[in-house]
Amino acid sequence: MVHYSGERLDAVFGALADPTRRAVLAKLGHGERSIGELAEPFGMSLPGFIKHLGILQDAGLIERKKTGRVVSCQLKGGALKAALAWLERYEEFWNTRLDRLGAFLEKKESEKWKSQSTKRPVSKSDASTKYQSRRSTRRGRTPIK
Repeated sequence: MVHYSGERLDAVFGALADPTRRAVLAKLGHGERSIGELAEPFGMSLPGFIKHLGILQDAGLIERKKTGRVVSCQLKGGALKAALAWLERYEEFWNTRLDRLGAFLEKKESEKWKSQSTKRPVSKSDASTKYQSRRSTRRGRTPIK
């Protein structure tokens, strides 16, 4: 079983909430990249971009390493696995609920179709119904006496 803390999940989902950070993670999914390579397509200042990387690193999604003068980043899988496990738990819960709702609705619809008949229902009494004819006058209908 995966153990996760609320603070750690908040950090992961907070980091994933930003499209720039999600794009960085997507690029890192293809392998390790230097900060310069990662920052190039975003058109923002390097200090602003490095703040995004700091948020990703604090959430445990990436790790940075320095080789000479080049700082590179790579994905770190543990935090994403914990978030995925948390999401899967709720996915299982809602799938079970939706399956039960679907079965209930199918049963109700089946019962409705079975209760409808193509034959006209037979009267339970043997007495026939007689309608009294009403005569009309110039002023309207005459009352039944």
